[in-house]
Amino acid sequence: MSLFDLQGRRALLTGSYRGLGAVFARGLAEAGAAVVLNGRNRNALEQTVAQLRTEGHEAYGFAFDITDERQVEESIREIESRIGPIDILVNNAGIQKRAPLHEFPTEDWQAILSTHLTGAFLVSRRVVGGMIDREQGKIINICSVASEAGRQGIGPYTAAKGGLLMLTRAMCADWARYNIQINGISPGYFITDMTRSMAENPAFNGWVIARTPAGRWGKPEELVGVLLLLSSDASSFINGQIFTVDGGVLATM
Repeated sequence: MSLFDLQGRRALLTGSYRGLGAVFARGLAEAGAAVVLNGRNRNALEQTVAQLRTEGHEAYGFAFDITDERQVEESIREIESRIGPIDILVNNAGIQKRAPLHEFPTEDWQAILSTHLTGAFLVSRRVVGGMIDREQGKIINICSVASEAGRQGIGPYTAAKGGLLMLTRAMCADWARYNIQINGISPGYFITDMTRSMAENPAFNGWVIARTPAGRWGKPEELVGVLLLLSSDASSFINGQIFTVDGGVLATM
């Protein structure tokens, strides 16, 4: 089990004060990592950090906008100065807006692409310099089944997540030579703050259950195992891969 031990490692997780990000932070902390949480809601961020600390974990919170290059630069410089080098980066931040593509406002399109795709690029580009110098690091991009399959009403999200999948492979092409492993996780339908209203909609809930061979929604904790694999020495020769955790959705028609 030492392959999965994260003692002495520092992990930065974007968009991590609630939802999947908070679950990811707790999972890494339980494996021994010091976790640095990020989000724009400072009060909510501080509450999640405080909860992790009461559980005995080493946790920190930094509120900054990952789509703002200046904030990214300044905040990560402060993290590295106060806490130490970032060994693990989890690009998790995301937003969702729904409408038919022909009715989608341009500003909403830009916001979705900036958060999911440009933000992941900006944070990764800033963090990877130290990983290159140390010749060691892990970057995990949180993609989606929407990276590979469309659904009505979420076109910009699909475009952004598809771009993040290919950005993962591009990062591998450029950075694997420095002993940095860059991989992605593509969740299927999981009940989170973002999806709870959909799960409570009888029609959509029925569609998800019928479409998922496992016959149910996923539990956020069911993503922690693959996250630990990709964050630890157990994945030392896994690179540029996308791990789909969806109960069989993409495996079936």
